[in-house]
Amino acid sequence: MRALDISIIGATGAVGAELIKLLESSQLPVSRLRLLASRTSLGRQTRFRDEICIVEPLDEIDDTQADIAFFSAGGAVSAKYGPLFAAQGALVIDNSNAFRMNPHVPHLVPQVNPDALAVRLRSGIVANPNCSTIQLVRALIPLVTAFDVHQIILTTYQAASGGGLKGIDELLEGTRSALRGRAPPRAGHFPFPLAFNVIPQVGEIASEGVTLEERKLVQESRKILGLPHLRSTSTCVRVPVINGHSEAVYLGLEEPVPLERIHELLAIELDVLLYADGSHGEYPTPRLLKDPTVVHVGRVRVNPENPCGLWLWIVADNLQVGAALNALLIAKLAISNNIIGGQ
Repeated sequence: MRALDISIIGATGAVGAELIKLLESSQLPVSRLRLLASRTSLGRQTRFRDEICIVEPLDEIDDTQADIAFFSAGGAVSAKYGPLFAAQGALVIDNSNAFRMNPHVPHLVPQVNPDALAVRLRSGIVANPNCSTIQLVRALIPLVTAFDVHQIILTTYQAASGGGLKGIDELLEGTRSALRGRAPPRAGHFPFPLAFNVIPQVGEIASEGVTLEERKLVQESRKILGLPHLRSTSTCVRVPVINGHSEAVYLGLEEPVPLERIHELLAIELDVLLYADGSHGEYPTPRLLKDPTVVHVGRVRVNPENPCGLWLWIVADNLQVGAALNALLIAKLAISNNIIGGQ
């Protein structure tokens, strides 16, 4: 395949920086890597494959041509600039919520619903799902394929990095202040100080007391799993962890299933690491993930009060699995489908 012209919009953010690292270690041939961000990042330099790339201001560009344009700069930026890149022939892979529920935009997790990219894109845009959604559907796809799952109840425990570099900085600053006996700094990115705290709100609170994050989880998982009528509900919680999202997930099954069968399906699922022996304290935690590129599943157990109920504990690196890595895998799938990268 020919070398690719790639643009990263939001290149200096947490996801953008992770994407640059993954691209550098990948086998994709790159003829040009263009880094675009806001004016606050103007002139910043990043090394990529022995070359120095200088960050350009997004609002001054007049050349929107690229083979692939990765967007990780928020919904407003994606909505404004994504169609401009797509109109010039770029495959736009968007990490915001700007296009996720658009029926003409594939909403894609390559290990789960690759067929969504099997036909030529009408819009030129692919939506990268929410970080919590990605790890959820990757762990659940072998189970919802094999069994009749009628209900999902989950609680997420989401790291500060889900709020970007500002979220990480706010947690670290608050932690330092608390350890020095100072009053916590005023909350900024999060609704309350996060250090040594737990906040049962991720995203704005919408109608009926449900947050936008909780709504996204339900809507996106239904769409990606192809289960539009699945009964699902969630509570999303921000926790004082720098990186790595965790989820406690309850599945309601139509009939009992042997736990051994659940283990078998999870053990053979691509890029899912099963911690089978939870009785000996073997389960994943965000701090001690063995591999940031896979979804980690542990504490798998049948509800002792209901043989049709199943619990799972799911952990993943939200910057890699939940964002940058999934975006890169979408690009690779598009190449293998001859959507981009031809001679």
